[in-house]
Order: sequence, then structure tokens, then C-alpha cells
Amino acid sequence: QVHLDESGGGLVQPGGSLRLSCVASGVTFSRYTMAWFRQAPGKEREAVAALRWGRTYYSDSVKDRFTISKDNAKNTVYLQMNSLKSDDTAVYYCAASSTVIQSTLFSPQAYGYRGQGTQVTVSS
Repeated sequence: QVHLDESGGGLVQPGGSLRLSCVASGVTFSRYTMAWFRQAPGKEREAVAALRWGRTYYSDSVKDRFTISKDNAKNTVYLQMNSLKSDDTAVYYCAASSTVIQSTLFSPQAYGYRGQGTQVTVSS
């Protein structure tokens, strides 16, 4: 059974940094695409970053500021977030899929597994 457990969220000032972690159980990283999504109040869930077959993908809104990575030995995927803005405030979710295809990489519905989320608040 797949279980995803996010941590690392919190309150940070604009321009600051946070690193989110997602510990995955029941997942073989080599067989799964891992992704981060976020959802702000009143907005739809949107993709932030994905890691598939060793390649990383980012939404335009976070490119050059966020970095997705993984540690296979720890079964953990990370999201390093730098130069944070107030628009980055949201609940961040880790997601996993063994069946997602390239064209749906940033579609929340393509991921069968999702964690409970961790709140990130960017405010002065």
C-alpha cells in the first residue's frame, strides 16, 4: 500500500526558502513518477514540479526558483523552494503515479496517490 507523508511547511517571509520532504512507503522510485502540487484557497490544484525517469519538470510559475529531487535510499522526494513569494502560499501535496504519461504529467487526476499536504505561508 502506498503512503505519502509530507513535512517541512511553515511560515516564511517573502524572499525566504523552505524545503519540503515527502517520505514514500510502498513506492519503488524507479517505477513511479513523483510530483508536487499545490492548492491555494479558492483556486484549483496546480502542478508545481515532477520527476520522471530522472528528468525534472517545472511549472512556469516556479521555474528557476524551485527544485525537485529525490533520495532513493531514504525513499524521499524533496521540493527546495527559494525566493518565495506571497503567491506561493498554498497547501503543498506530494503525489505518485506508476501510470502517468508525458502528456498528463501536470494533471492532478493522473496521480493515484497523494499525501495529506503541508501548509506553506509566505507573508511578512
